[in-house]
Amino acid sequence: MENLLRLTIVQPDTYWEKSDANRAELEEIIMALKEETDLIVLPETFSTGFSSKAIELAEPMNFTTHKWMKQIAAQTQAAICGSFLVKVGSSIFNRFLFVKPDGETVFYDKKHLFSIGSEKEQFSAGNSQIIVSWKCWNIKPLICYDLRFPVWARNINLEYDLLIYSANWPAARQDVWNTLLKARAIENQSFVVGVNRVGIDGNNIQYQGGSQIIHPKGYQIDSLQSNQGYMQVHLSKSELDTFRNKFPVHLDADKFSLL
Repeated sequence: MENLLRLTIVQPDTYWEKSDANRAELEEIIMALKEETDLIVLPETFSTGFSSKAIELAEPMNFTTHKWMKQIAAQTQAAICGSFLVKVGSSIFNRFLFVKPDGETVFYDKKHLFSIGSEKEQFSAGNSQIIVSWKCWNIKPLICYDLRFPVWARNINLEYDLLIYSANWPAARQDVWNTLLKARAIENQSFVVGVNRVGIDGNNIQYQGGSQIIHPKGYQIDSLQSNQGYMQVHLSKSELDTFRNKFPVHLDADKFSLL
């Protein structure tokens, strides 16, 4: 059995600080998909853009954006995931939600906060990782700046099959994005998905997109380049298992644990 994962990546030109507009546009794209899908992946802060008005824009869990994700998952019978600004008591998190069609939700809070962009001043950092089981795949989500820290992504004992980076990655560092996504795929013997946005945000930062899927051997399977829109790809679990069995480099990996 090939255990195909039908994957959809959406690369929007995010409306600045306009949650209703972003949800409406994303919903229009998703409902017009040409093929059925198992997993829909959205970029970082997909409902607002990477805004500094975190206090005003953050939502509680099970509020408008979370409920919207549950609705989309139920309507499409696919899981949907991506990050948005979440308020928990007096803390604000850049939180990645993975929502299944039955409404079950698991989340990951961004660990590495971008101090250059004042993210540490607005957000609380997460301190734990998750691996989600979906359609016979083990999936690990991370967020944007996490990409620069390979230890946090280390695939110990091949515990995951697909690594997702949900990002707002600026065009000025596009070569870094392309290079590190390939590196994470090769060193972890995993499929890697990087999902970005396009356009110019309210801080006049330009985004070139480059949402892409990387094969565990390090080559690019497909990319949206700088185009707004979506792409759909089928990933094969049996192909991944065959590659890992023929080239089991994980058996020689360094043993360590995170403090």
